Amino acid sequence: MSERVALVTGGIGELGRSICERLTRQGCRVAALDIALTTNGDDGRSWQARLARDGLDILLIAADVTDFGSCTQAVAHTESRLGPVDILVNCAGITRDASLRKLDKNEWDAVLSTNLDSVFNVTKHVIDGMTQRGFGRIVNISSLNGVKGQFGQTNYSAAKAGMHGFTMALAREVARKGVTVNTVSPGYMNTKMVGAVPREILERIVEEIPMGRLGETREIAALVGFLCSDDAAFITGANYSINGGHHMH
Repeated sequence: MSERVALVTGGIGELGRSICERLTRQGCRVAALDIALTTNGDDGRSWQARLARDGLDILLIAADVTDFGSCTQAVAHTESRLGPVDILVNCAGITRDASLRKLDKNEWDAVLSTNLDSVFNVTKHVIDGMTQRGFGRIVNISSLNGVKGQFGQTNYSAAKAGMHGFTMALAREVARKGVTVNTVSPGYMNTKMVGAVPREILERIVEEIPMGRLGETREIAALVGFLCSDDAAFITGANYSINGGHHMH
């Protein structure tokens, strides 16, 4: 891949880091955007320093993806440091799980704002440049539960399903401009968040996965890397499930 500029939201989360590293190894100049950098900056910078020792440079940007103005500034900062954004991976996301009867409005708003509104807030600032230059790759990280639903996740499932609706509509708008828009929907991954699930519940989840294991973030990142490459120019509006066969459709 030529030296493209990539912006990854949620970039210092476990999946975000794997995606940033993959794109950097593919030759991209990468910016990792994450609100956690405002409260957990040392951790982000230690990761940045470790990669730098391996010859991989990542730009860290602290921004709130739920705030349109913050995203405006973040994209402007990225482009001032690295150049126009060619690749956007919308990976920022949170959970606030509860059954609907117990779910309060703040928990609904937080998940919809972080997981879905953020896709608009960032994509809005890069799409014109991509269409004008005749090249762009947008990958939205949805979820298995945005496809099949999950008890206690009306907010999360709604937001993740909405991401693919956004993908399909935008893909139609920009298909003739050299810009592709796709969704990747991971299943349960080997991350700290999943690892915090009670052991007996986690064992039941793994039993439901035909491959008999959790996914690795590097496996998700490999798929994202392909969709961001020049070789994926004829793929748009698609939703790629990567869940070990947990849900087939």
